[in-house]
Amino acid sequence: MENPFRFFLACIAVTFFLLTLGASSPAFAQEPTPNVDDQVLRISKNLYCPVCTGVPLDVCETQACAQWRALIREKLLAGENEEQIRQYFIAQYGERVLGAPPPEGFNLSAYILPVLALLIGGVIIFWTTRTWLKRPVSTNTPATVPHIAPEYAERIARELQARE
Repeated sequence: MENPFRFFLACIAVTFFLLTLGASSPAFAQEPTPNVDDQVLRISKNLYCPVCTGVPLDVCETQACAQWRALIREKLLAGENEEQIRQYFIAQYGERVLGAPPPEGFNLSAYILPVLALLIGGVIIFWTTRTWLKRPVSTNTPATVPHIAPEYAERIARELQARE
């Protein structure tokens, strides 16, 4: 062994190579298939009960929702994907079953208007604070005396002298 440092670096390089080769094998590349119940839960979280207002399908306790969850399970076992199941529910009950409206047509305003309101509010706040900061700071100068007619000024001066 001429140089133990070179031997150490070679061992590290070989170990790294073997670990990289092992981690890229097909056994590591496959993801476990999710459980059907997990898929039903994930899909039903994004769908709302058509009967109960504002209640997600996964937490609704009505008999109808239990049947709809069972229907989702059947459709998943039949080989349908999440998008097909969503389209089925939209066709049956309308877009109200979606957690958020699709960003198309008039529904696009639900996505644009809040951002637009925030931008306009930010501009208003920017210009208001800019105006406040540009306003001159008051110096402690005495207030100016309003213009008084000469006859009144003479009378005030006489009355002040009379008091002394």
